[in-house]
Amino acid sequence: MPKAALESNTERQGRLLSWIEERQRASVPEISAQFAVSLATARRDLETLSEQGKVQRVHGGAVAVRRAPPEPPVVQRSAEQVEEKQRIAAAAAALVGDGETIFLSSGTTVMEVAVCLRQRYDLTVFTNSLSAVNVLSGAPGVTVNVLGGTLRASEASLIGPLTIQALATLRSLRVIMGIRAMDLEEGLTNNYLEESLVDREILRIASETIIVADYSKCERVSTVFVAGLNVIDLLITDDKAPPPFVAALREQGVKVQVV
Repeated sequence: MPKAALESNTERQGRLLSWIEERQRASVPEISAQFAVSLATARRDLETLSEQGKVQRVHGGAVAVRRAPPEPPVVQRSAEQVEEKQRIAAAAAALVGDGETIFLSSGTTVMEVAVCLRQRYDLTVFTNSLSAVNVLSGAPGVTVNVLGGTLRASEASLIGPLTIQALATLRSLRVIMGIRAMDLEEGLTNNYLEESLVDREILRIASETIIVADYSKCERVSTVFVAGLNVIDLLITDDKAPPPFVAALREQGVKVQVV
């Protein structure tokens, strides 16, 4: 195909993407009329944008993908959705009893879970989160095991080959994990590749996966795929989570606790 034709297709698809994002939804006939192309061309353009993860195909057309905004540093995020995170954290911590061994991932909601676990007795925690380490430091009934790795300062987490190597030695732990974004089609996604690779290994060792995520993570897509929704044993979210999203998760067999 001539280069000029490829460029023309790319330009048209770029305009189409902007149009869908502005409208949030568009049908194939509407696209055909708006851009003066055949129905077949409209469908091909949507397929191309869908394959690139830029739109989500639905019957008869497409809807805009709600992209998660760039993730600010963990210190800044700790001041966002504070009440929701604390309710979610309390519900997650209530599931953890004395004498258990668990894994805590990085993130501000998981850090709040750590706060709620300070009074546990004979609790063993594995983590790659320096925020969780700081919170649990000095808690008399909690033994903290810190994975090695490279410091990701903005997230206060440890990532990289050494972290993944340490995770390879662990087996069958209850995992409490935060996530950047959740979507019915795209699953669990994060915005940083190295962090996502570690998250995948954390999920691999899980005997039970508890995802803690406030409403702002729902119906969002970030840049790096972590796992499908089928890995979730329990999602704990708050009462601002979109009811249709929660209902759809339950229909897929995901247990959801709304607090």
